[in-house]
Amino acid sequence: MFLGPLVHTPSVELGVVPGPTPNSIPLSVLDLSVVRDAGTSGDALADTTRLAQRADTLGFHRFWVAEHHNMGTVASTTPSVLIAHLAAATSRIRVGSGGVMLPNHAPLAIAEQFALLEALHPGRIDLGIGRAPGTDPTTAAAFGRHPHESVEKFPRDLIDVMGMLGDRRGADGLWSRLRATPVASSTPVIALLGSSGYSAQLAGMLGLPFAYAHHFDTGATDIASQLYLDHFEPSPVLERPYLIVGAGALAAGTDEEAERIGLPSRILRLGIRTNRRHPLLSPDAAQQHPDAESARNMPTEQLIGSAERVIEGLRDLVQRTQANELMLTAATYDVTDRIHSLELIDAAWS
Repeated sequence: MFLGPLVHTPSVELGVVPGPTPNSIPLSVLDLSVVRDAGTSGDALADTTRLAQRADTLGFHRFWVAEHHNMGTVASTTPSVLIAHLAAATSRIRVGSGGVMLPNHAPLAIAEQFALLEALHPGRIDLGIGRAPGTDPTTAAAFGRHPHESVEKFPRDLIDVMGMLGDRRGADGLWSRLRATPVASSTPVIALLGSSGYSAQLAGMLGLPFAYAHHFDTGATDIASQLYLDHFEPSPVLERPYLIVGAGALAAGTDEEAERIGLPSRILRLGIRTNRRHPLLSPDAAQQHPDAESARNMPTEQLIGSAERVIEGLRDLVQRTQANELMLTAATYDVTDRIHSLELIDAAWS
């Protein structure tokens, strides 16, 4: 119902890579700027910058950062600000949001922020948009928006952002009266993010790239990916479906070492699930934590192990979902472990 004529933009200009075939599809990175125990937000953001720079030199396709609020362990609160910093600190990698939580913001504000980023770094900016507030209701309300109403208005707000950035669909909307930037020479890639069937279907109907949060461990990956493929309609920005799958992946020299450095993130994840939140501990402290054994035994689709073991899991994920791109994410106490993980996966994948 939102589809309408607009200027065609070839997929190659959208940062979309043809595929998929296992081991030939591109790898990307999502980082949450997790604050480690006894660390600061500045430390976490510096680590994210180092990770982005190494991903850039290794040849990873994208580097995305997320939006979270009022969480003691996550420093990434304002993606557009962090994207500006990371794009300036790197040279070729695409940089974007995974994602901006649209219910928290006015569509014009988001469109202007990303139009400015695209003007500063043409051809390198992605705008991944999410439907959830990314925080608790009280914090969401502090933005001055009405969370429930904003979620209900999400399709209309999404269309308005798209229109103000050049993807002008429908008979009317904010885009017919407003522009995000006066003279644009290029536009950011817009992708829809989600962990549900709703977002998968909407992305398909609109002919947008869809990024599925498999790393959330909801168990609905196969269903959501199939819903996206089943509902996809070619659009002026995308001729064929383009599915990005987020994958929790941490590699080390051995399975035992990967389990050791991955335990802090397991404890962190268990705390989120049980509402007993913990800081990101050091591997040594994690071994002594009372929840360590429960965290080890928690069901998960996270891939933690040697490079060979992780690659096997990634290949299986591509085959199951028909993913066109994988976006890897991991949390470690020491950023050098995340960097080493990317190096190992990159070498084995190539």
